[in-house]
Amino acid sequence: MSATLTVRPIAASDHAAWKPLWDGYNAFYGRENATALPQAVTDTTWRRFFDPAEPVHALVAELDGAVVGLAHYLFHRSTTRIEPTCYLQDLFTAHGQRGRGVGRALIDGVYVQAQAAGAKRVYWQTHHGNAAARLLYDKVAQHLGFIVYSREL
Repeated sequence: MSATLTVRPIAASDHAAWKPLWDGYNAFYGRENATALPQAVTDTTWRRFFDPAEPVHALVAELDGAVVGLAHYLFHRSTTRIEPTCYLQDLFTAHGQRGRGVGRALIDGVYVQAQAAGAKRVYWQTHHGNAAARLLYDKVAQHLGFIVYSREL
């Protein structure tokens, strides 16, 4: 029997399944224990998904009814486009479910949502050392060679 993979908008009832994925995503990028995000950030992020005034959205992937992945994305203005631009901010698949098409399905789900919102571009960033993810990203998008700079204020 083959597994059924579904991507759908997050629901309020998904919190218990979403939170370990969110924690895993943050741990992957070094945000755990002493460097963990403040609880207020997690709580605010969760609330934003359900606030129609917010440009922040979430999808989850279900494999045979279990939530195994997440994608968080947002829409913003651009100085080089009239239509909205979609930024895929967070993408994470549960460790035991990697290699089963979950990440690709979530990216495709974001593409569908972006097209429905009138966006013509979806973009994201990842760490240069995230080799496993980059294998997928090179198949579903084009790396444009940009380098990201950031400064905390």
